[in-house]
Amino acid sequence: MSSGQSQPALFLSKVERRYPQGEGFLEVLRGADLAIWPGEIVALIAPSGTGKSTLLHVAGLLEKPDGGEVYVGAQPTAGMNDHERTRIRREELGFVYQFHHLLPEFSALENVVIPQLIRGLPKAEARERGEQILTFLGLGKRLENRPGELSGGEQQRVAIARAVANAPRLLLADEPTGNLDPNTADRVFQTLVSIVRASKLAALIATHNLDLAARMDRRVTIRDGLIVQLR
Repeated sequence: MSSGQSQPALFLSKVERRYPQGEGFLEVLRGADLAIWPGEIVALIAPSGTGKSTLLHVAGLLEKPDGGEVYVGAQPTAGMNDHERTRIRREELGFVYQFHHLLPEFSALENVVIPQLIRGLPKAEARERGEQILTFLGLGKRLENRPGELSGGEQQRVAIARAVANAPRLLLADEPTGNLDPNTADRVFQTLVSIVRASKLAALIATHNLDLAARMDRRVTIRDGLIVQLR
């Protein structure tokens, strides 16, 4: 994927992350390297307890590494203060979780508009962009419905729309179909792929669903604190 691309959307270089445990430390990441390029969808397949959530948190600037560097585009982030890291998360990163975390008192459209308003977009522009994304994802007739009036798959598609509304460089997804039945999971995955391809953003998707992982561009796992490519 690197040919013709000037730089990765995300580059982890020798990343270390450890946590206090008893008298010592638990080393979760021990020099992990990973590059994800614009337009590339990478599956993260890792058993519980191997560092999957830690990797996503470090990549998403929710935790600082204890060593190494996390580049978002060309920007090294390890030395950034909390304000700078928050700005990068808001402007460059999108997040999708297993549970949609939509605001129940707001409509589908409002859930997509709000992050754009926080970033500073004018309301009319944010609303137009929200309508375009939701329509692209097949929710053009559900704009004014609140989350409680939507199916599980529809709610997760709204969550995907919200994640990409600010045109991020990188999308991070943690088991985005894990709470859905197989048919709905497949439709939501297709939605996720279509929006990633259309937007040319990069995506790192953690999943236990090996069938979905096999349809992504690459598959990686975590072994002994390192990121390993799977065939």
